[in-house]
Amino acid sequence: MFDAVIFDVDGTLVDSVDLHAEAWRRSFLRFGKTVPYTSIRQQIGKGGDQLLPVFFSDDELREFGEAMENFRSDLYKAEFLPQVRPFPQVRELFQRLRGDGIRLALASSAKGEELRSYKELTQIDDLVDEETSKDDVERSKPHPDIFEAALDRLGHPKPKEVIVIGDTPYDAEAARKAHLRSIGLLSGGFAEEELRDAGALRIFLDPADLLARYEEWVVAEVR
Repeated sequence: MFDAVIFDVDGTLVDSVDLHAEAWRRSFLRFGKTVPYTSIRQQIGKGGDQLLPVFFSDDELREFGEAMENFRSDLYKAEFLPQVRPFPQVRELFQRLRGDGIRLALASSAKGEELRSYKELTQIDDLVDEETSKDDVERSKPHPDIFEAALDRLGHPKPKEVIVIGDTPYDAEAARKAHLRSIGLLSGGFAEEELRDAGALRIFLDPADLLARYEEWVVAEVR
């Protein structure tokens, strides 16, 4: 059985991927660039530091990158954050894991303020042992920094005793770079093949599916 489970949050515990994509699309428009929604959505799971260079040049980012990130952050908090809903049975899943003595950590590319809102929304604040966010590291996913920070806060458990759960290929890629195994969830809208190609060993639908099939990945573990 695992010593710890590290969870991504957006698209994994809360239904927010589409909202993030639209907030970015509108922010890009505000700064003069039209980018298809589908192209942006494919990049959700990265923090702004990794997402913006996909669409903007270094010169553009030096000129207005920080202002654009601030605009998106304010827009998301004001208009989109109130629309976020938790996926079913998140708290029940966390309770089951904690009941088996497994420590729980959150590792999100979201900012700390957003992460606090998500914990309240999912009602897991009292069940989380450790957490890391974009505010704690220099580089967001698919770099491994956030997962490495989570491991540090968990006291450096052995990688074989930890599993990462996320909804994007960037979660799986970052986990692999941190020498951790990962499970992929389809709740974020990425295809199963994308998740497997990035390194996810098993695929589940969402947190409720993880709970319903608990013995398949916790008791038997993931190989």
